[in-house]
Amino acid sequence: MSSLLKLVAPPLALDEPQERPWSHAQLAGRLTELSSSRAGAQLTFAMSLVLEAQREHEPAAWLSSRNATFFPPDAQACGVDLAALAVVRLDAPQELGRAADQLLRSGAFGLLVLELGASSLAAPLVTRLLGLTQKHNAALLFLTTKPREAPSLSPLISLRAEVSRTRRADGKFLCELHALKDKRRAPGWTHHEECRGPAGLR
Repeated sequence: MSSLLKLVAPPLALDEPQERPWSHAQLAGRLTELSSSRAGAQLTFAMSLVLEAQREHEPAAWLSSRNATFFPPDAQACGVDLAALAVVRLDAPQELGRAADQLLRSGAFGLLVLELGASSLAAPLVTRLLGLTQKHNAALLFLTTKPREAPSLSPLISLRAEVSRTRRADGKFLCELHALKDKRRAPGWTHHEECRGPAGLR
């Protein structure tokens, strides 16, 4: 997912109501999957949740493979407190899943972001992760790489959304999230954030 890193940027405008469907509060107690078939805006939307969780004084953790993770200066430019963000980097997807299990089991984290790419997790592990998110009212966000017609990571995924980004004439980016599946409300809703890219994308 290294090709997605350059778009991590703070939203310029967010004029939606407080009960917007894409928020840390709305994702608590659920398994959420954010997918894209190419370099999109996954990190932008994931980092916006990290920032929101930190503002709510909820500890957050980011789990990824050793060879691909977010670019710390971009996250810091979003306003994320890097000193307060736990980062776990491991070799195999199943190891990341087990690490997420341990972190959720501690009850200390309100948000976990797990970068899976094109990998998957064993069904029993996903079942345990769902039980722990519900028990501790935590949000678990999976970042995956797949086309929209591909199935969700698991039938237990409560919300699956696809993301995209479009460069505008003024050089800014319109990042869009489109809900493909939502067990709490009708799918099809969208969420937008207007963002500035880092220097390499401007």
